[in-house]
Amino acid sequence: MGRRQQEKSQQTQAELLGAAQSLFEEKGFFATTIAELTDRAGYAKGSFYRHWTSKDELILQLIEQKLAGYRAQRAERLQRAASLDDALQGIWGFLENIVDDRNWARVFLEFTIHASRDEKLKAELAKRMYRLSDAMFADIVGEFVTSDYQPEKIGALNTALFEGFLIHCILGTGTLEKSDVRHAARTLALALGSSGRQGSEPEQPATHKGN
Repeated sequence: MGRRQQEKSQQTQAELLGAAQSLFEEKGFFATTIAELTDRAGYAKGSFYRHWTSKDELILQLIEQKLAGYRAQRAERLQRAASLDDALQGIWGFLENIVDDRNWARVFLEFTIHASRDEKLKAELAKRMYRLSDAMFADIVGEFVTSDYQPEKIGALNTALFEGFLIHCILGTGTLEKSDVRHAARTLALALGSSGRQGSEPEQPATHKGN
């Protein structure tokens, strides 16, 4: 493939990805058809199939791109981390960016439920490029864990709290704030991962009047 043709192919792919993200956020992953996606981008359906075999394959690429952007924001803080608490602060800053991107979070959860019904797709989505896997969490905090508790398990607990809070936010039925969940996650992780409490004390969650 010549350079000009390659650049054109990359441009087409980028425009299709942009159209897909917009439609997924507007209508949802399931409700969006490939025909609508290619029409929004201004291409024939054949252009889609030159890059992907299905919507599943396309959204996995979108998820990878999204998380790469979030992780780039996280990297600088983690490089400066000198304690387990510092590392947790960097991780939760990254996770809260995902919570704040509410429309995309809905799409991600919709696709996660879809993937849970397909063993091959579920295994693909479990890879570290698509989510904060237990292994990735252990890589980030492992050097700061001074107890015998497995870093992977600390990661699993933090991920469970995060994903539960994500659903909590999308449903809009609860009263928890980001500060509440960050405080709970850090307190738990520090208690499990430290043979002696290190770093600063976790900040108290924001208090709210009323319900």
